[in-house]
Amino acid sequence: MFNASRKKQEMVDRAEALVGRADPIPTAQTHFINGRPLKSEVPQGMAEAMFGMGCFWGVERMFWKLDGVWLTMVGYAGGYTPNPTYQEVCTGKTGHNEVVRVIYDPAVISYGDLLRVFWEGHDPTQGMRQGNDMGTQYRSGIYFYGPLQQQEAQNSGHDFAPRLLDAGYGAITTEIIPAPTFFFAEDYHQQYLAKNPSGYCGIGGTGVTCPIGTRV
Repeated sequence: MFNASRKKQEMVDRAEALVGRADPIPTAQTHFINGRPLKSEVPQGMAEAMFGMGCFWGVERMFWKLDGVWLTMVGYAGGYTPNPTYQEVCTGKTGHNEVVRVIYDPAVISYGDLLRVFWEGHDPTQGMRQGNDMGTQYRSGIYFYGPLQQQEAQNSGHDFAPRLLDAGYGAITTEIIPAPTFFFAEDYHQQYLAKNPSGYCGIGGTGVTCPIGTRV
C-alpha cells in the first residue's frame, strides 16, 4: 500500500502514460450557476487564468464566487494523455493535474487578486498532494498565459515564500509553467459543490496572508 501511494506521487514518464483518445469526452453545455456556455470564447477585454490547488471541486467554488470572474470550468492539464477521463487521471498514469480555468474581467478583478486567492486557498508546500488527497493530480500549479502573467506569478511566489517559512512551512513546490492544453472534465465535476452543497472539499489554506492583491 505504501509503495502504491508513493508511486502515485511520482510523475509518470511520457512513454508510460495512457494513450487517451482523439475526441473530447462529454461535458456540461452550460455553467450550472450562471448559465453561460461552458465552452465560450474569451470575450473581448477579458482574460483567462488556470490554477491547480488540489481537488478541483473546492477550488472552482473559490473562484466562481469572486466579483469579476465571468466563467469557471474544471478539467485536466499538465500531463500527456489526450482527452483523459477522471478514472484515468486518478491512476496517476496521465500526468495530468486537476485544474480550474477562469475567465475574468481585469477591469474588476486583477490577476494579482486571483493569485492571492491561489496562494492563500491551499498549502503550496506539499508536493504531489493536498491534505489527505495524494497523487500528482493534486499538485500545486500556476499555468500562465503570456509573459506578464508569468512574471507576476513568479514574483508573487518569491514574495510569499518567506512568510510561509516564518510560519513554519517548507519551501514552495508550486510549478509555474506556460498554460498547457486544457481538457474538460466530465459533466458531473463542473460546479460540483453547487450541485452537491454538502459534497467533499479537502481544500484548506495555511492561514498565512499573501502580500499581493488588494481588491478581494
